[in-house]
Amino acid sequence: MRRLLLVVLAVLAAAFGAFVVGMRRKSPAVQDRVRQFSKHVMTPAVLPTAGTAGQGNGVVHHRGRTSGREYATPVTPLPIAGGFLIGLPYTARADWARNILAAGRATVEFDGERHEVTEPVVVSYDEVEELLPRGVRLGAKVFALDEFLRVRTVAKA
Repeated sequence: MRRLLLVVLAVLAAAFGAFVVGMRRKSPAVQDRVRQFSKHVMTPAVLPTAGTAGQGNGVVHHRGRTSGREYATPVTPLPIAGGFLIGLPYTARADWARNILAAGRATVEFDGERHEVTEPVVVSYDEVEELLPRGVRLGAKVFALDEFLRVRTVAKA
């Protein structure tokens, strides 16, 4: 029984190691699998409560570049002066990021409020490091999170 436990722990450690290395190297094979898992498992589980008061995650509402379809993507927006930073673990090539960059606007739902945002810009980790909470900086270093999407909130009339 003890040997089985050690084998299981070794397999889990190896899988986690492969995940971290794959994400750090931006491996298409790893990122595609993580994206599929997120799309089919995590998004349906997280979306119902994302963006509600007291939740750490949010939702970005955006329109497809070619389809024109409305999408809701769970994200972890970090409030900053005048807007939000949103990590881009799959780089700015993620469809939702490309949609926002093309449209120049989106809606961020966070902590029970909806925020119209505009002026999306991809910024490097180095540009925003000082704005990031310690835990986010650590996660960004571990997973080589090099890019963030910075958006500006539109003043409410």
